[in-house]
Amino acid sequence: MTTQYIAAIDQGTTSSRCIVFDHDGRIVSVGQREHRQIFPQPGWVEHDATEIWDNVQIVVREALEAGGLAPSQLAAVGITNQRETTVVWDRETGEPVHNAIVWQDTRTDALTRELAGGIGQERFRERCGLPLATYFAGPKLRWLLDEVDGLRERAERGEVLFGTMDTWIIWKLTGRHVTDVTNASRTMLMNLHTLDWDTEILDAMRIPAQVLPEITSSAEVYGPARGFLEGVPVASALGDQHAALFGQTCFSPGEVKGTYGTGTFMVLNTGTEPVMSSNGLLTTLGYKIGDAPAVYALEGSIAVTGSLVQWVRDNLGLISSAAEIETLARTVDDNGGCYVVPAFSGLFAPHWRSDARGVITGLTGYVNKGHIARAVLEASAWQTREVVDAMRSDSGVELTSLRVDGGMTADNLLMQILADVLDVEVVRPMVAETTCLGAAYAAGLAVGYWPDMESLRANWHKAAEWTPKMDDQVREREYRNWGKAVERTLGWVEHDGA
Repeated sequence: MTTQYIAAIDQGTTSSRCIVFDHDGRIVSVGQREHRQIFPQPGWVEHDATEIWDNVQIVVREALEAGGLAPSQLAAVGITNQRETTVVWDRETGEPVHNAIVWQDTRTDALTRELAGGIGQERFRERCGLPLATYFAGPKLRWLLDEVDGLRERAERGEVLFGTMDTWIIWKLTGRHVTDVTNASRTMLMNLHTLDWDTEILDAMRIPAQVLPEITSSAEVYGPARGFLEGVPVASALGDQHAALFGQTCFSPGEVKGTYGTGTFMVLNTGTEPVMSSNGLLTTLGYKIGDAPAVYALEGSIAVTGSLVQWVRDNLGLISSAAEIETLARTVDDNGGCYVVPAFSGLFAPHWRSDARGVITGLTGYVNKGHIARAVLEASAWQTREVVDAMRSDSGVELTSLRVDGGMTADNLLMQILADVLDVEVVRPMVAETTCLGAAYAAGLAVGYWPDMESLRANWHKAAEWTPKMDDQVREREYRNWGKAVERTLGWVEHDGA
């Protein structure tokens, strides 16, 4: 019998990838393509969904060719994706009616405040687990229905379809209009308790139900692929952070992972009951495997971490490649009193302040570019500390270690700073591409490629670990200073349009 593999398509914020895995969860081959970031106005971020679909087809071919594989050697393909990014397309032609609106986009700020009305940001939290914020897909869909000429009428006639990027890719692959519970939980439109679209929220947001996809589990066969992958079962969908939780095999309540990429996302498994946050975290779905009960999670979303390093490279020119941030930061022993709070589009968890904007503070004549580089790395760690403190308060669970993944984990200095700031062990696995791995695992479970979740745990291996070295008094002093820097970011944007 020909050896079988699992492919995972990762449709991310800056690129699309396909990674092929073997039965041991090891990477066989990779294909990757970046797509354009479109900025029509300050605070607006868009993607061309057609360009992304074209790239997805290219990277799947590249990954198979790089591994010397035929599509028939794939037991299944799984999907993982940038979450909240919103696309609407014509049901008949498959043509998008507008560029996709990206999760970072803030154009719905006035709309979310209008929806909050006299009730406030927490208006729908008990039903959907989320505060009213520009981050989520529901308000983005409402904006499109309001602002694209004739779209609301077309939606009410059932002529257009809405989806996040998982839905778009699955529809293109199979012709089926579905999303999984993890992606649905990021729209603000799904009821956490029933795992179905919430009619009260749909009415409040003026969204016609006929545009919405069917909600499914995260691991089941949605249908056979068409085209280049003809006949291969499309068998999983997980939002990227949920996929990373699954790929890190955080299957028990209390286990937590942190993914360090464009932004940083901390996700804590809370078991089969949702835990409502009173500390600015999101209550979300962790995953749902087939007919098994859904697993819930608390998430802390940090908007800007890896993209801060890109900003230092592209906008300030202090480094010529992202990897050089570590080298520059190692030229100094500390931050020299400098703190960087990258509230480029407001602050996400645990603050949820759209009026915040970034600051570099504590500057003196002593501070040089090495100190700024160090402060840039520390910004990721202190933002993580804020989220971990909120998780501890909401769940009552003490963090004992942090499993990390994502591109930034290649920075060993950042990993040590994280261990110091959190005062816990930081662990990086052998396979750092846990987002793709989680999608592959879920697809493999759906088709019997792996027998059960315990067999996935056996695949997880530690590659490196960092233990805390910072003095307690220094840690708490620096955290206080970080808090003072965060305060300086607040109230910068005046919502009256001034």
